[in-house]
Amino acid sequence: MTDHIHILKLCVGADSVEDLLDWQTSQRTRWPKDCAVHVTRMWPKRADEVLAGGSLYWVIKGVVLARQKIVGLEQVTGDDGISRCAIVLNAEVTRTQGAPRRPFQGWRYLDPKDAPPDLLPGREKEEALPPGLAEAMAEFGLR
Repeated sequence: MTDHIHILKLCVGADSVEDLLDWQTSQRTRWPKDCAVHVTRMWPKRADEVLAGGSLYWVIKGVVLARQKIVGLEQVTGDDGISRCAIVLNAEVTRTQGAPRRPFQGWRYLDPKDAPPDLLPGREKEEALPPGLAEAMAEFGLR
């Protein structure tokens, strides 16, 4: 059994990892130094496992393409008075091998054994496989 768990989240509105990077760069002045923040409605019930080494894996256009290390969880209250969870992330975005994912709402836990591996150094700028091809390769056990 692992001592940590990851979170899988759709990156709504982004067509590429570059879109995610651009948006996070535009928000940097609002966040703690060297961090990014993603606010979500639900608080993880497995918070201790998430904080024990988990990352947030971003699904972009149906494919997991990147991750960020989770460094904290903070309670925040929106302008509407509703309490939410701010997932505090290391600002560094690590690109991963493409892994197709079907759409879902909110976020999901991701077991470390099911997480796509990071891209090898020097391959970070390679384009991801098209979703149809990535899904076909995953069906054959190739990623």
